[in-house]
This record gives sequence, structure tokens and C-alpha cells, in this order.
Amino acid sequence: MIKKCLECKGNGYTVTSYKACESCHGTGVKSEVDLKKHFKGVSSNAVKRFELDEEQEVPCSVCNGKGEVEVRETCAPCKGKGEYNVCKKCGKPVETGDYCPDCQPKDVVYRLHPACDIDDLEIGSEYKGKITRVENYGVFVSLSKKVFGLLRLRNPNYSVGEELFVKVMEIKRARGEVDLSPSTIKGSYEIINLRKNVSRTKIGDIDKRFMGKTVRIVGEVVQIQQTSGPTIFTITDETSTTWAAAFDEPGVRVYPHINTGDIVEVLGEVNLHGGKIQIESESIDSLKEEDSVEMRKLIDEAIDERAEPEETEFLIESETLNKLRPMMHNAAKAIRRAILDGRSILVRHHADADGICAGVAIEKAVVPLLKEANNNSDAEWHYFKRAPSKAPFYEFEDVVKDLSFALEDVERHGQKLPLIVLLDNGSTEEDILALLKVKIYDIEVVVCDHHFPGEVVDGRVAVDDYVDVHVNPYLVGGDSNITAGALAVELANMINPEVTDRLIHLPGIAAVGDHASSAEADKYIEIAATKGYNREDLEKVASCVDFEAFYLRFMNGRGIIDTILGLGNQEKHSKLIEALYNELNKRVDTQLRAALPNLKSQTLPNGVIFNVLDVEKYAHKFTFPAPGKTCGYVHDSVVQANGEEKPIITLAYGPDFSVIRATDAVNEMFGFNLNEIVSKLAIEIPEAGIDGGGHECAGSLKFVEGLSKDVLAAFAREVGDLGK
Repeated sequence: MIKKCLECKGNGYTVTSYKACESCHGTGVKSEVDLKKHFKGVSSNAVKRFELDEEQEVPCSVCNGKGEVEVRETCAPCKGKGEYNVCKKCGKPVETGDYCPDCQPKDVVYRLHPACDIDDLEIGSEYKGKITRVENYGVFVSLSKKVFGLLRLRNPNYSVGEELFVKVMEIKRARGEVDLSPSTIKGSYEIINLRKNVSRTKIGDIDKRFMGKTVRIVGEVVQIQQTSGPTIFTITDETSTTWAAAFDEPGVRVYPHINTGDIVEVLGEVNLHGGKIQIESESIDSLKEEDSVEMRKLIDEAIDERAEPEETEFLIESETLNKLRPMMHNAAKAIRRAILDGRSILVRHHADADGICAGVAIEKAVVPLLKEANNNSDAEWHYFKRAPSKAPFYEFEDVVKDLSFALEDVERHGQKLPLIVLLDNGSTEEDILALLKVKIYDIEVVVCDHHFPGEVVDGRVAVDDYVDVHVNPYLVGGDSNITAGALAVELANMINPEVTDRLIHLPGIAAVGDHASSAEADKYIEIAATKGYNREDLEKVASCVDFEAFYLRFMNGRGIIDTILGLGNQEKHSKLIEALYNELNKRVDTQLRAALPNLKSQTLPNGVIFNVLDVEKYAHKFTFPAPGKTCGYVHDSVVQANGEEKPIITLAYGPDFSVIRATDAVNEMFGFNLNEIVSKLAIEIPEAGIDGGGHECAGSLKFVEGLSKDVLAAFAREVGDLGK
């Protein structure tokens, strides 16, 4: 056994004393000869100027400026090698071998690796085995998972499970039988682990030609699934991914010392399971740290390459989208990498037509890739979750749930921490608290949003310190009129181009549902027309999504939402849209009959038509439409009566909140930006605890109930001062 020399600490020499450096004569400064070498190729005048400057000194290269050097002698114990061989048993130095003469074992016993077979046996050698069956004529001894032998004894005094040493007497390969005799070992012995000599096979090379053959693969454990039968280990190397089934007692975790993220070596037989290649493992062993470093590097580089999204074109021509391409590329790569890494993906999106279109687009792109990367039929349910958020930002309540479930999955099921994808939220300062909590656990976060993110400085905003990838039109000089639904569909196109044709009408629904007004929005609406959706159809679908989302609350409603969005049976889609649209119109009419007569409207001196409604007193509660939607429908009624070209602002308020809607004309004529007003009021009335925001012309305001009059009056003043 090789051991590092303690005397010289592995250097091979010892330092006995120090003497003055002969090169610099103890000065620590370069000699004249050294200076000439140092200034080789430099003019002589420059060298003279250097010599005249007393403050500049070049350290001696021999003693490194110390002025003295070590006096060394060869280390006697290790003879200058820095290490020496010692006996494995007593630790005494030995010239060769593993043992000193006193400790040299007389006999050797082999312990077979589980993958060893009958061809690895040698007649006359001693082996360690375990008794698996006892009969009157002898005992059957298991030497490995594949090798059994019969030790013939009359009325043997042994029990199943006992371990013993045996000698191989005869090997009948044609019949697969091995005859054993009792061990003759009486003195000292050494146990040697005998491994199956199988060359490594790359996972990507395994195909049906390998069926029934034993292979050795080396890779990273990315998932561990405990089933009612075997434990399934998902293994990935630099070429591909496969699954290793480990059998023991049904429902019992096999190899409990193996964890997700370990680099392992798997020996087993190649078989088919559910149409996919699977390895029935005979052994799974963790590699030593020094052996796993290079493999981990290979795997990381390969996954990074495989995660690269395909080069695709955007659905429309847009300068803003072109500027966003690098960020969207990074977002697509992060999502694809999470799938290959065996991480679950959690999608959080705003619970409105825009946010739901965004969430569904990513879902349809990711789920097929998840199914392909997993042999578990429930992979899409275990490793993908889409959850709506009522607020247009990542609420603290939501992050508490997400972290609780994620950490529980790590503890109970050995899963990795998820990738969190925030759609139609995640960009504003209101998101920072939740994002801060997420980053404490080093969870990767991708944001794809179109809300106003605050001041942009050098292409960055406040939340960029807490997210890994941030896609938002404002970062490249755009605005909110490219919706999150449109961005997500373009992102889905990068992740999985095969699903794009199914999704091309979703940006049109998102644009109409979010009242987007831009050249990009018009182009997406034109694309939707190619699938048979005119603007009126898109408005109906968007309204129905909002209507259904109100009652779904915190459920994602995957099947129902698919039908409403036209991603399922078209006949059911038409019938459901008709039924929902008729019902929501009835409820909107009921709400407007209560609200409009109590709407206070006035034209301010600056020309702004300012409308105010107390939704706490003059609107039905706990039914559709909610206060935010009620404000939108009331605002639309006023706009319809006065024209979109007029500057119109509608404020609906309750005890501790208000909802604001404004026409684009207000922004164009006065530079109206709700987010800036919210920030200003928060400074002016700090005791009101003002919070909120959204888009420039649509959003909400929160405050303490006791100061509602002060906050609303201050907001009204801001509206009245527009244009000054």
C-alpha cells in the first residue's frame, strides 16, 4: 500500500539550513547578468534609466527576492521518492507487494462481483458464498447473482443465509453446474473482490442488438423512482439516457446509498420494458470522487449541447422580438436542459386569457419532450406542473406552496429541485420578495413577462438580481403590447418546433384578451385568421377563458382549457364557447345594470374623461365578473359611448383597493403611466402602505383601508394634473 512520506511531506527532500543566495549575493535583487537578460531587446538608454531609479528593483529569480536559499538533503525514509510502500496489515515499510513477511496471508479467498458468471470461476480456487437452500444431500451456495454451486454433505448442519468459504472442484459449463467442496483454509487469508471485466458501453450505442447481453454503463443518476416492484434509476451519460431497474423485495428501495446526482457504474442485462430499452441491473456502484470528475464534466458538456434549442424563425417580423432573441434562446435552453437534467418544471402564470395562453403554450411544448425522456407513463404529471396565480405577480402565498411541495419531493422521492418558469408575471418589484425566497434554495428561475419592470439601466432591472433568465420587451425598448402569450408561443417554438402549428392562434387570443394594440398584435391576429379565428372569435375565446378561470381559481383546468382554446375536439370547442359566452354575457349585463347608473363621470379641465365607481357598494360580490373585470367592462362601455380616441380613465375602488383602466390616448397625449403614479403616491403617503401597478394603462392599487380617501384623492389629483 502506497503511503505519503510524513518526514518530507511528499517532497522527497528535507531542509536542514539556509545560506546566502549566490546569484544576488544575499541582496534579493537581480544581478547585472540577470538584468541584461531581463531587459533583452530593450534599448541601453532604457536600462540606464531603470538603474538610476532606486525605487524600482527586480527580485532575484533564484531566491525570489528573499536573499537566501534552502540547503536540502535527500529524505532518508523514502529515499527521495516522497512516498513509500507499507504493509496493508501492520503498516511496516516493505519493498514490494502488499504485505510484510510476517503478515503475508497463506491463502486467498475470492468474493465474486454480482455480475460475475460461471466463466469467471477457476477450479481449485476458494470463494466466499451464501447458502440459499438446504437439502439432506447438501447445500446450495450462491457465489454471485448468476453463479450457484452444490456443496454435497449428508444432513448438513447449516441454515439459509449463512456465509461460508468453499472450493470449486468441478465446472460443468454445458449444464451450468458447479460442484463445491468445503474450504481447506485454516490459517491467515486475504479476501479479494473479483470484478466482472466488462468494457464500458455508451448509452447512445445500446440498441436491440444488445438484447440479453450484459453491459457496463457509467453515468449520472438524474431520477430515482420507487415503484411497487423494482426501483428505477434514470441514468444519463454524454450520449443519451436510459433506465436501470434494481430488483429486491417489492416496494423496497434498493441501493439506498445511491442518491440523485451521483456518478455510478451499472452492470446489467439489456431488456425491453414498455417499448423502451431498460437495463436489469446486477450491481450499481458509486464511483470515487476522483473517477467521477471527468465523467461529470463530459455529461455536463453533452447535456449543454443537447439542450441547445433549434434555430427557428419567429412567427412574425418584429424588431423587438429580434432584440429579444438571445434572451429567449437562453430561456428555451434552460427549459430543455431541465428536462434532460431530470428536474421537474413548475410553470406559474397569471390567471387571465394572456397568462393562460402562455402557460398552455409552454405545457404543450414541454410535455412531449418529458414523455420522451422518461420511461414513466406518469412523467407529465410528476415532472410538470402548471399553476395559475390570481395576482399579476409572484405572490408570497404562491411561493410558500411551491417551495413546500418542491422540498417535500426532494425528501420523499429523491427528486431534484425544480425549474420555476414565471409567465405573465415575475418582472416587477412586487415579485422580488417571492423570488428572493426561491433563490435562497438555489432554484433556477426563468421569467417571460410583459409588465412594466421599472427603470431599465444598461438592459437590467431590479428583479434581474434574483432570476436566471429574464425575457421582457421593456428590456430592449419595447412595451407591453407584445403579450406574454405571444412571447411564450415563440418560446415554445424554440423548445419544441413540432407543436408550433397547434399553437399559432394563441397569440391572437392573448392579444385580444389583453387589449394589446401594436403592429405585432395585428400580425398575430392575422395568423389566427389562417386557422379560422376572426377577431370576434378571438374575443369570444378570450372572454370564455377569463370566465372559466374565475371558477377554476387555483386549478389549471388542463382538459377544459384545452377545449376552450381549440386544442382538442373542435365540435366540443364550438359548443362550449357558445354555452360559456352566452352565460358570461348574462352575468356581465347583470353587473353593468347595477354599476353603470352609479358611475360618476366628469370631464376634467385637461380633457380627460374621469370615471369613478364604488364596486363595494354598486356591484355584485363573489360572482363573475370580479372587481377587476367589472372595471374593464364599465370602462369598455364608456369608451364605446365616447370613442377610443378620447382620453378616458376609469377607477373602480373598494375599501382597500382600486382598479384602473385607461385608453391608449391617455398615454399618447399625456405620457400616462400607472406604475409611475403608484411609485409617486407611495412616497407621498408612506403611511398608506401603497402597493400595486401593472401595465401603463391598466393595473391595480392597494392601500390600508383607513387612508382610502387620501389615496383616492391623491390619485384624482394626479389625473387632473396630467398635461401640466
